[in-house]
Amino acid sequence: MISNPTDQIADLITRIRNAIAVGKTEIRLPSSKLKVAVVEELKNTGYITNYNVEETTPRNTLHVVINSEGENAKIGSIERVSKPGRRVYSSAEKIPVVKSGRGLVLISTSKGIMTGQAAKEAHLGGEILVKIY
Repeated sequence: MISNPTDQIADLITRIRNAIAVGKTEIRLPSSKLKVAVVEELKNTGYITNYNVEETTPRNTLHVVINSEGENAKIGSIERVSKPGRRVYSSAEKIPVVKSGRGLVLISTSKGIMTGQAAKEAHLGGEILVKIY
């Protein structure tokens, strides 16, 4: 039987956090469009080195390589902000800044998942998904 967690983003974040805690740089987990979109933004910002979707049965697998090189691109902390029981939304003007700009937030907007900085520039608000630094 395939496990289906109710919160896909929390599952992804927990797997990344656990891999970092034990010194691993690669993880594999069930794939979804939402997880791929979050990992794509993490790759664009340098926190993830690479990822790919492996076609397996009965469900595709997402293979993620976590960046462990350099201090600025290394994940020090990653946490879920908006949860199924308590959603957190923000307007474009009130998007939070993480660690004086050294970290970032990922926001689900009407144009897709993007960083807080990109959402501010596009004047888009939305649900704050992840805080990372």
